[in-house]
Amino acid sequence: MKTVKKSDLPTKSCLTCNLPFTWRKKWEKNWDDVKYCSLKCRTNKTKD
Repeated sequence: MKTVKKSDLPTKSCLTCNLPFTWRKKWEKNWDDVKYCSLKCRTNKTKD
């Protein structure tokens, strides 16, 4: 079985805190739709 280094996983920046976060297995099917690094950031997002 081939392992992947964490440094080789894709990353994004959170829209709320602007910190980078790394791909997770639970986001495998909807990685394109993930915008926030955590539930806290998602609930504290600014309302436009």
